[in-house]
Amino acid sequence: MDIKEQVVLVTGSSRGLGAAIVKAFAREGANVVVNYFQNEAKAQEVVESIGKDLAIAIKADIREQSEVEIMFEQAKNHFGRPITTIVNNALIHFTFDAVNKKNADTVTWDDYQVQFEGSIKGSLHTVKAGKKDMADLNFGRIINIGTNLFQNPVVAYHEYNTSKAALLGFTRTMARELGANGITVNMVSGGLLEKTDASAATPDEVFKIIEQNTPLQKVTSPEEVADSVLFFASPWSRAITGQNLVVDGGLVMD
Repeated sequence: MDIKEQVVLVTGSSRGLGAAIVKAFAREGANVVVNYFQNEAKAQEVVESIGKDLAIAIKADIREQSEVEIMFEQAKNHFGRPITTIVNNALIHFTFDAVNKKNADTVTWDDYQVQFEGSIKGSLHTVKAGKKDMADLNFGRIINIGTNLFQNPVVAYHEYNTSKAALLGFTRTMARELGANGITVNMVSGGLLEKTDASAATPDEVFKIIEQNTPLQKVTSPEEVADSVLFFASPWSRAITGQNLVVDGGLVMD
């Protein structure tokens, strides 16, 4: 299925990387669901920038299965066809602040659980809500947003890095099960992105260090990561599943 024929849900897409992803899909002609949890104004701004003929903003807490299922039904009713493509991008209560981050003495299990609920529980809910329609079509694309930090934890964001490592296990296990239904499940892992709301607390010195140590001599942008997400949704990736693509200018080579 070409991208222009797809209905794409991007969780947490009212800002930052999520907004860049929905705009990239819309640029290619896809219908997009701009999911948000709190900031309706920003979500509507994204819809306005895309055009209401291609986009709809829907509020849903991805940690609540019932809300996710309602969102899928709303999208299906609005576009007249089901969601075919899911991008699990939402970031729950986390800021990339290397100075004020929690360390091994201060991090708690509750901190871990918050990130696990965003990364794993939220992704599980979207997969459950979308699987039947995808199986009926014998087509589905699930793309999970990871991070290069669990492969090279240059900053010890304990709870965040660990949840994204778990998300890779989730990705590969789902890929193994859902492949028979024509559904691929992959991960795209960016590095620190310049510059989003989530990375706004990061000192400029950190970005300079990344530039100096990255083969491409630049910090990756949200738009560059978004283009890699498009690849996993496109026909060009039809034989790829269970993979993790690191998009960080070569900083981490796996």
